[in-house]
Amino acid sequence: MSALARFPVTPAQIDRVVQVFYARIRAHPDLGPIFAAHIHDWPAHEEKIARFWRNAILLERSYDGNPMRTHMAAGNVRSDHFPAWLAEFDAVLRAELSPDLAAAWSALAHRIGQGLSFGLDHYGRGVPNLAS
Repeated sequence: MSALARFPVTPAQIDRVVQVFYARIRAHPDLGPIFAAHIHDWPAHEEKIARFWRNAILLERSYDGNPMRTHMAAGNVRSDHFPAWLAEFDAVLRAELSPDLAAAWSALAHRIGQGLSFGLDHYGRGVPNLAS
């Protein structure tokens, strides 16, 4: 873990949270079909999202995608999906991490979710997918 990390989570913990989260998402009655419409290689997607979180938390600079553009271009992602997404993510964080780590990561996830939700509501669709 970098001395500059936002909070002391390990890469292995990030990988585990991402893995458990997406197992739950695939089974979720509302969110599962949204993700399934876009993700055809789950291990590759999970690895990419783990890089996103390592970048966001550990400041590794291992992710170079554009989440806002990707979510806007998807066409079937709406801001009202984020409460369910965050509820699932929070449940995984609470199950997999200590209360302090879960709270820190949850706060970051909620800030990111708020930004994505705002972008979806205010900037619209029609942005080309840049394969992030």
